[in-house]
Amino acid sequence: MAHGSTPHFHNTEGLRSIEVGSKEFQCVGALPPFDHPHIFIDMGKDSEAVCPYCSTLYVYNGELGDGNAKPASAIFKARAA
Repeated sequence: MAHGSTPHFHNTEGLRSIEVGSKEFQCVGALPPFDHPHIFIDMGKDSEAVCPYCSTLYVYNGELGDGNAKPASAIFKARAA
């Protein structure tokens, strides 16, 4: 799946929550090969959302900037094919 401009985040570390600077993103669960279907999440007017697959709580933090996360290790970077 091509990423385009939609940020992707993962929770391989099993964190309780992850702060993200984007309200629209994809959760991949853990890093491959242990990932789940890459699900699109749109927070809309809310400031947090829970992934229905892995139950990761994502909390919006606009100070991080689009595509960034805290911790930064939660940003998913696809390998070049």
